[in-house]
Order: sequence, then structure tokens, then C-alpha cells
Amino acid sequence: MKNESIVQMRGHGAASTGNAATSPACSCGHGHGACHERGSRKRKTIMLIAGTLIFAAGAAAGRFVDGRPYVSAVLFVASYVILGGEVVLRALGNLAKGRFFDEHFLMSAATIGAFAIGEFSEAVAVMLFYQIGERFQEAALRKSRNSIAELMDIRPDYANVSRNGEIAKVAPETVGIGELVVVKPGEKIPLDGIVVEGEGALDTKSLTGESLPRYASPGDAALSGCVSQSGLLTIRVTKPYGESTVAKIMDLVENASEKKARAENFITKFSRYYTPAVVALAALLAVVPPLAAGGGWNEWINRALVFLVISCPCGLVISIPLGFFGGIGRASRHGILVKGGNYLEALGDLDIIVFDKTGTLTKGVFEVTRVHAADGHKKADVLEIAAYAESFSNHPIAASIAKAHGGAIDKGRLRDCAEIAGYGVSAVLEGEKILAGSGKLMENEGVAFDEPGDIGSKVHVARGGGYMGCIVVSDEAKPDSREAVIGLKARGVRKVAMLTGDSEPIAERIGEDLSIDEVHAGLLPHEKVEKLELLDAGKRHRGKLAFVGDGINDAPVLARADIGVAMGGLGSDAAIEAADVVLMNDDPSGLVTALGIAKSTRRIVWQNIVFALGVKCAVLLLGAFGLATMWAAVFADVGVALLAVLNATRILSVRSF
Repeated sequence: MKNESIVQMRGHGAASTGNAATSPACSCGHGHGACHERGSRKRKTIMLIAGTLIFAAGAAAGRFVDGRPYVSAVLFVASYVILGGEVVLRALGNLAKGRFFDEHFLMSAATIGAFAIGEFSEAVAVMLFYQIGERFQEAALRKSRNSIAELMDIRPDYANVSRNGEIAKVAPETVGIGELVVVKPGEKIPLDGIVVEGEGALDTKSLTGESLPRYASPGDAALSGCVSQSGLLTIRVTKPYGESTVAKIMDLVENASEKKARAENFITKFSRYYTPAVVALAALLAVVPPLAAGGGWNEWINRALVFLVISCPCGLVISIPLGFFGGIGRASRHGILVKGGNYLEALGDLDIIVFDKTGTLTKGVFEVTRVHAADGHKKADVLEIAAYAESFSNHPIAASIAKAHGGAIDKGRLRDCAEIAGYGVSAVLEGEKILAGSGKLMENEGVAFDEPGDIGSKVHVARGGGYMGCIVVSDEAKPDSREAVIGLKARGVRKVAMLTGDSEPIAERIGEDLSIDEVHAGLLPHEKVEKLELLDAGKRHRGKLAFVGDGINDAPVLARADIGVAMGGLGSDAAIEAADVVLMNDDPSGLVTALGIAKSTRRIVWQNIVFALGVKCAVLLLGAFGLATMWAAVFADVGVALLAVLNATRILSVRSF
């Protein structure tokens, strides 16, 4: 069968999902590529039916038209031309290009040889069942390709851009940074941007696999590829189309099949030696025994032809890449983008997983978790003074304090605001100096303070030289982080570690809560790489190490790991670019799903390898000793290939991992 089919899938997918600019619509309303593909399928189906009917007529003529064998012979030849003509022409074309040993050559040589020794019905039967197998194979390929096409539907066809007071419908590629695009309910967001007007629910399923919509309002980020479910949104574009989320995802998916797994490379190398070897053995089988025995040419030539048909490596050539492609497609349904079959295969060998903390295992959003008020002060007063002191700061901790305070800040009451790097902030509020920051800031200012035992970042607050209290700010673990760590260990991961630049007490608390085996805290980006290399040195033979991160400072570690996993929904562009796997929904538990898909894919692929080679070896031996007919050869070729392809598509319907 077609060993180039997997390569062709990329072209078909692009043709069927392209926009108007790249795939003009036919009169039926679909792109030319999609129409051409449907037309080709229809033509092949008609030829298959016609060839089958003529073959049946030839078989009937041989039985009921006495004394006229030429009638059945003519019908068999006509049926063969319809069913096998394309295969023979392709074999001749490949011979002209110097490709002597492929499945088309084997099928053509075997069937033409069968005609030469008078086995007309068997020759046509081989091509008939070959074509039936082809139709099943194409159906399986479409099923796998459609799982990718669902993701490819995120490509926007147009953008409604506001220019000179009017709304113009243009190609997304022509919209510049800073321009305003209008998205109506039911339309895809064409480019990444910030909502400046309007509010409504966004369907992010195509990007993240999440079924629940996300609510968007002015100031919120809007990613290209999401669908507006309600409300009219005006979005200011922050990235050109080529750098948008949808463009990057499409590029990742379209190029995923180019990076082959070990099993795929094995089959490619295996076929390179296997096919010439069986052709040579078939030639020897046809010539040596008759010469040695002094006759019986027809019998030994027939055995050699059976040997050729059996030897076609169709099941391996198509089912293995189809299995990995199906696994990549299934992962995409869960919002997991795998950049190649080699990475999907490597996921199945995970031995050590290393996580970043902030934004990966934790929410990456600081919240006030506790307020300690000193004697004579109220918690509300501590929060209010801290909110005033932090009101001019852009630090995430300042934002969390402002959110916890919740009240309005009259900045006119403030003067001499200053941010003291590494310590905190100071300001003058209605003539009194206020401070908010670390214990070192209090020491420098001569303010006596208390250090609570809470785990988290501590912001001490003082006013007029007197200590008011302490605010504890911490970053909470994501709801599914513990579940993810437990799930990974249950699926064979030996060690789970965490690397973070955060303080050791905070990191140790998170590590203990999530059952993480090793915690390394207070690390700079280059120190993360050093720790990763130490962990990598301790992995098992053939085991793989994965690093999961989301920040721009994680890019070096992502690139160094065997498998880099980026949290894609909120992660930085640099992290996504350096990663091999992208979790679009930002949930660590997505890695458990990815691991399950990888293991299921590998199991199915190796089932196909063992099954196909086992059956072929057995029937080849039977054929060499004259115990296998041409019909057995058809099963060993087309039947095995069909079963292998159907088995490969199971990955698309596996319900749990």
C-alpha cells in the first residue's frame, strides 16, 4: 500500500481547511483540494465496483461457457487493467526513477507472472483485494487526518478590521499591530490581542481542549483561534498573524509528522534491506530447484510468485506512521500539541519529570492568604496602608494587596513614593512616612517587627515609625497538581522533582503538599540547567527526562531536557518555541493524559510490528514449501495490512489512558 500516504496527509489537510485566499471555493462551496479528493475517491470506488463485476463475470464465464476459455481470459485481463493498471504504471514510473524494490513492483511482478503461467483468476484476485485494502486504508487515514483537521479549523478565514471609521473584511495576514478588530458572536478571533471594548464568553476548546467557555472583558487577553460565543468584542492586535497563537499551533501540527519515531526509522531501514532480499530469494526459488531437479518450472515459478505477494511490507509501511499520527491527533483533541512522533515515543519512556514551580505547578497568581495585625491595629488598617504604599508599584505582590484591600486609593494623598529594589516601597501619606516590604526594610528603618511562622512572602507594614503588622502573600498550587504527580508515578515515572527560583521554605511546602520527591529552590536560570544535568545523569538506561515549565527563563532548561514540555495557554513564546510538547490548557494533569496516549500508541505500534512480521514469516515459509496458495498470499499481504491499519486507528477511539 501507499507508503507516501502519511506524507500526503499534510497536503490534504491543508487543502481541506485553507482559507479563501489559499484554497478557492468550488461551486459546491468547498476548497478545490477537498473537491479533488472527493472526486478521486468517487472515481476509485467506481473502478473498484466495475473491476469486481467484470472479475465475477470472468469467473462465471470460465465455469459456464464451455469451450470458450478466451471469454473468461478477456474478462480477467479487462478486470486486471481496471484494478491494477495504476499499480503497474506506478511501478514502471518508479523503475524509471531507479526505485526498483517497492510494493508496487512486488505486486506487479507477482501478478504479471501469474498471468504468464495461466493463473488468471489468482492474478486479478490479488489486485482486487489489494484495492479493497486500499479503500480501508484511505478511510483510516481520513479518520486520523480529520482528528487533526478539527484542530486546523481554528484558522480564521478573515478579520473585521476597523479602518477610517469603517469595518473592512480583510485577510488576517494584512492586519498590523495596534489595529482594532471586531469579533461578532460565532466568529473566530483572527489575531492575538487585548479586549478593549465589549464582553462575552469565548469557546477555547480548539486551543485547550476545555469544554467550559472563558469569560472575557476589557483588559483581558484574547487568543486567536477562540470563538466568540456571545457579545460583540473589539480587540486591539498585539501580534502579527505570523506570530499569533493560531499560526504557531498550525505550524506545530503540520510539521509534527516530519519528526519520525525510532519505530518508524526502524521500518524504513528494515524495508530498505528486506524487499531486495525477498526479491532475490523469490528469484532463487523460481530457478534453483527446477535446475537441480531437472523440471517442474511452473510449480516453482508459482511458489516464487506467491512468495513475492506475501513479502509486500504494506502493513508495516503504513500502519506504523499511521499509529503515531493517530496518537498526535488524539493528543491534539485534549489540547496537547506534540511536535513529532519521536517525542510521542519518548514520552512512553519517561523516567524522571522535573517541574518548574510558579505558573506550572502553582497558579502563578499571588494572593493575600493572611494578615497579622500588631497590638492596637486592625487588619483592615494594615491592608489599607500597605495598599497605599504599593499603589505605584507594578509588582505582582502589590497587585495582590490592592485586590485584597478592594477599596479606592486616593493617590493625591501620597507624595515621595519610592521603590527600594529588593526591600520594598516607601511613601509619605498625609505627612507620615509609610513602609511596606521585607524584614530587612524594617531593620534599615529602625522599626521593630515580628516575624510570623506562615509560609509565603511576607510584607511588613509600618506607619510613622510604628509597626502595624504583616501581610502574608503566597502562590497557591493548581487544583490538579497533586493529582498530576500521583498519576505520573502510577504510570511508571520513577522520580518527580521541582526546580524553582523561589525561597526554600515556600518550595519545600509546595513539594510536601504535592508529594514531590526532590525540591531544589533559590535557583537562577543557569543553576536550573546545572541541576537538570545532575538529575539527567541519574536516569535509567533508555529512560527519558522531561522538564515542564512556562516562563521565558525556562527556555534553556526546556531545550536541554530530553523532552521539553511548555504550559502553552499562559506560557511565554520562548518557552513554547523551545518545547517539544505544549499543554495548551496549562493543567499539569495534561501530562498524565499525554503519557497515557504515548504508551497506548507505542503498544499498538509494536503489536503491528510483531503481528505483521510473525504472519509474514510463517506464510513465507509455507509458500516456499508449496503449502501456501495465492489466496493465502493475499491474506498475508492485504489481510495483514488491513488488520494492522485498523489496529492503528484504535488510538483515536481509546476512551481512557
